[in-house]
Amino acid sequence: MVLYIKYLLIHFKAQMQYRTSFWLLSIGQFFIPFAIFAGLYFLFERFGQIKGWQFFEVALCFAVIHMAFALSECFARGFDAFSNLVVKGEFDRLLVRPRSTFLQVLGSKFEFTRFGRLLQSVIVLVWALGNLPIEWSLMKAVTLVLMIISGVLIFTGIYMLAATMCFWTVQGLEVANIFTDGGREMAQYPLNIYQKWVARFFTYVIPFGCVNYLPLLYLLGKTTGHDLLYMLMPVLGSLFILPCFLVWQFGVRHYRSTGS
Repeated sequence: MVLYIKYLLIHFKAQMQYRTSFWLLSIGQFFIPFAIFAGLYFLFERFGQIKGWQFFEVALCFAVIHMAFALSECFARGFDAFSNLVVKGEFDRLLVRPRSTFLQVLGSKFEFTRFGRLLQSVIVLVWALGNLPIEWSLMKAVTLVLMIISGVLIFTGIYMLAATMCFWTVQGLEVANIFTDGGREMAQYPLNIYQKWVARFFTYVIPFGCVNYLPLLYLLGKTTGHDLLYMLMPVLGSLFILPCFLVWQFGVRHYRSTGS
């Protein structure tokens, strides 16, 4: 963690050398999801509800998944941009260092401008929570935090899988965006509004349902017993990163130098 924090500080100092650019990009990131949220708002203004879900319930779902996406884009950006290291042959340099390749790639790039996107998600989260009749308890507060952490780990796991493919394809594959950007767009709504096969895929294969939909039912008091199971769903969803890490290790072991 000491080395990771050093990576963090170095990148932060580098990005703050161009402060005007940093703040303009942060403001831009703040407004990028604004159009998406505006579309969500006008959708409910027109129809009132979607399959029994009210606006502020979906707004909470929206805020959680966008917070998780913003944090993963900020702190796991190294895996998203990993193809550059392979193409330029710079990954070979990481291999000869006496530190984990996972840590080095994770610390190779940070996008602090994503805090603009994070700020908007926090505002939506506070607005939604202020308008929902949730009977708060310590366990519900912990569940909400775990939902965000679980989302960060799932997005990071997807970035890792996409990065691992670069060992064989060299260039990153745009198909990964189906599960990052597409997964974010899909999971900003409760999964039960979709076809059953879609909900099952995003629950049992890529467990976004464990981030927002299932624990969201617990927060809103819509469960019929088994509250503990719904509370633990974010923890189970977080386990998605373990096979992703194993796949990454497999790719590292089978990596062949670019020869550059």
